[in-house]
Amino acid sequence: MKSILNYVIIALLSVASITSVSAQKFAHINSQLLMVEMPEMKSADAQIQTYQEGLMKKGQDMVQAFEAKYLAYAEQANKGELNKIEMQQKEGELGKEQQDIQAYEQEVQTLLAQKRQSLYKPLIDKVKVAIEQVGKEGDYTMIFESGSGVLVHAAESDDIMALVKAKIGM
Repeated sequence: MKSILNYVIIALLSVASITSVSAQKFAHINSQLLMVEMPEMKSADAQIQTYQEGLMKKGQDMVQAFEAKYLAYAEQANKGELNKIEMQQKEGELGKEQQDIQAYEQEVQTLLAQKRQSLYKPLIDKVKVAIEQVGKEGDYTMIFESGSGVLVHAAESDDIMALVKAKIGM
């Protein structure tokens, strides 16, 4: 009798564990593709393109001005119109201007990164919130990013850190 009762209990536990495993729902999403298809992303990209073109125009103007000054200097130097002190002075000015152009190129990269961040962050947050909402509404246990396998949503669960630390003596 006891052995039959044990088998019944084991069978019930097995069925319960299989049922709980099969009740878990998993999903995936390609959030990068989603973002590319968002109208807001297309608008943000257009704004970044316009912003970049404005920054590049200023940089091109700086380079053209530098080239004109360099050509004028080279012409004067080749004709012998400048003494050594004047040549050193002009070379120093040109060197400073060249450093300014290089500094501006770095500044452009920083400004573009900041602009992208300011325009993309709200869109990324919007997608994250939507994924979380779908995850909760659809009762998904986990949602993974397609291709990368990165977990983007997980159902709330118990943090067993303290229990594991206790087991290993921490």
